[in-house]
Amino acid sequence: MFDVISFIPRAVVQGIPLLLGSTGETLTEKSGNLNLGIPGIMYVGAISGVIGSFFYEQSAGAAFRPLPGILIPLVCCLVGSLLMGLLYCFLTVTLRANQNVTGLALTTFGVGFGNFFGGSLIKLSGSELPSIILSSTSYAFRSSLPAAEKLGAFGKLFLSYGFLAYLAVVIALVASYILKRTRLGLHLRAVGESPTTADAAGINVARHKYMATCIGAMIAGLGGLYYVMDYASGVWSNNAFGDRGWLAIALVIFTVWRPNVGVLASWSCTRWRPTSSRSSCWCSPRCATSARTSRPPRWACPISARNDRDLPRFPGLRGRKKPRGCGPGAGFRP
Repeated sequence: MFDVISFIPRAVVQGIPLLLGSTGETLTEKSGNLNLGIPGIMYVGAISGVIGSFFYEQSAGAAFRPLPGILIPLVCCLVGSLLMGLLYCFLTVTLRANQNVTGLALTTFGVGFGNFFGGSLIKLSGSELPSIILSSTSYAFRSSLPAAEKLGAFGKLFLSYGFLAYLAVVIALVASYILKRTRLGLHLRAVGESPTTADAAGINVARHKYMATCIGAMIAGLGGLYYVMDYASGVWSNNAFGDRGWLAIALVIFTVWRPNVGVLASWSCTRWRPTSSRSSCWCSPRCATSARTSRPPRWACPISARNDRDLPRFPGLRGRKKPRGCGPGAGFRP
């Protein structure tokens, strides 16, 4: 039986990295920059926070305190993401390099950077497994409100998350308000839509591009940190981040460049694996073969390809040649 009370918190936790990544990319694209380096920036933000947390846990030992344990990874994450944003701006705004090539290069560099230092930390820790476990820091990040357990379903749905989840929602709503309701947002949108017109109006185009891209990179980096410290319970392993950075970029288009819509849309982009035999049967070769040879649904065929009795209201369509693969008794040929 499908349990909604258990599914929604899991969906929220999985969607927060996408929300932070899409919010940062939205700010960047509003300034006229298409930053395809978001996956690499999120990766660098995650490993930067892991590096700071690792050395603090090693030095503090049993004297670990939650407040420094949260602030140190946060600062390291923001600094690492900011440097990636500055590098992207320097190459694309100052040197006018191609944005697509630069973004893809940053993604490749960020993944390699994270895997190199992640592997180095694994060797320093002496772990037999190819991963690092930062349990103390993860517990500090995942701490929820004390009243969450006492309020039953309401507490589990709304109060059982770490502080970064609420911060991500606040950042998305504030970014949406700034873009729509403030003069700064108006200038930023003007720079993105027509840099020449904005420059003629006295707006510093380069400064706005630097500001939006760097702030967007820092927000996206928080998404990588949240994934490691909250979703993965403080466990870092190389290449475990998956395709979440690319999903964050896709989410920007899906939400039509509106961060407030991304608050709900990010939770709908969670991965759900069907368990029923009817759903999983599409993975078998036999079912896939039958799917390719079965008749397509009626809505998949043009109106002119259906039975003549379906066309009394469209006399101009009567008598046209039916497309191959549609119509009564025709098999589906992709």
